[in-house]
Amino acid sequence: MFKIIHKDRKSNARIGILKTKKCDLETPVFLPVATKTAVKFIDNRMLEEIGIKAVISNALILGLNTSLINKIGGIGNFMNFKGINFTDSGGFQMYSKELYEKSNNKGVLFKNPVNGERVFMTPEKNMEIQIKLNSEVAMCLDSMPLYENSKKEIKEAVVKTILWAKKCKYAHDKLQKLQENKRKDKNKAQLLFGITQGGIYKDLRTKCINELLKLDFDGYSIGGFGLGEKRKDELKVIEIHKKLIPENKPVYLMGIGNPIEILESISRGCDIFDSRMPTQNARHGTLFTSQGKLRIFNKKYKNDKNPIDKNCGCFVCNKYSRAYVRFLLKENEPVGKELASYHNLYYLQDLIENAKNEIRKNKFNKFIEKVKRAYFS
Repeated sequence: MFKIIHKDRKSNARIGILKTKKCDLETPVFLPVATKTAVKFIDNRMLEEIGIKAVISNALILGLNTSLINKIGGIGNFMNFKGINFTDSGGFQMYSKELYEKSNNKGVLFKNPVNGERVFMTPEKNMEIQIKLNSEVAMCLDSMPLYENSKKEIKEAVVKTILWAKKCKYAHDKLQKLQENKRKDKNKAQLLFGITQGGIYKDLRTKCINELLKLDFDGYSIGGFGLGEKRKDELKVIEIHKKLIPENKPVYLMGIGNPIEILESISRGCDIFDSRMPTQNARHGTLFTSQGKLRIFNKKYKNDKNPIDKNCGCFVCNKYSRAYVRFLLKENEPVGKELASYHNLYYLQDLIENAKNEIRKNKFNKFIEKVKRAYFS
């Protein structure tokens, strides 16, 4: 399912091909978050223009409309997206006080965000939802601890994550077999990734990884980050995973969208990333540029006729000034949020494409240092 086609000689950065039932996906890759089948303020035409190859949606939220999406041929057809659709289990919503109620070994009790009713999500039910959504890549249901939780609480989350992963794998395999009996093409199977938990604790992460490796998932996701942890702790956890996970398995660092964090994680062998941060930051006035982050609400940009980034090739930078984008965002105009979000996604997509070019030339370390100098100057 995953083949490495190039490795950087001076780091663990690599380029791979993930084979899915729809098409091949080249890694490293960043997935914009399309929770309800749409990236906020970005339509599919824009995603294609930017060159986005994959997005991730939320199975917990979409589970409320599974029958509708299934009738129209699955999530890809429903949103008319030509790329790869990942679906997350909804485990991340355990971080939300508005949605999360409680959990036990059988599953999680959530509050329906639409009508307030309580929904008990089991691993088996979650796999059923993701199979019906017909995404190319599904995620196991995992127990998401808070960053500030005690080690004891995080250990309990690891125990549930392992138990749920076993139930997810069994249920997914069973559902896949039923699907195979209905179709002629046997190569149309949905991939399933396991998600590890364990916070910043080496012993808990190691235990979780080793237990999930026994289940032989198509890929392995590192969960529980992007919540305020120190970068050095995050990098140590990545290194723990890379020592244990076989080279022929893709590693997905969930919840990370900061340019520097992505590049540092690529250098350590991570392949897939997702985060709502690039578009969320854009809507709140923080823009990525070749010279580092630009806080566009700063007064000095009020009359600035320059583009967001003179080195950027996106249509926003070709057509509009910082002053204009700033004005629209300050006035809470939807078009301003669209322009800012488009630019940030374009920047990130371009950054990863440039990173892959440097990996091919075995010059990835020099590339990271160049970007770091811009961001930390």
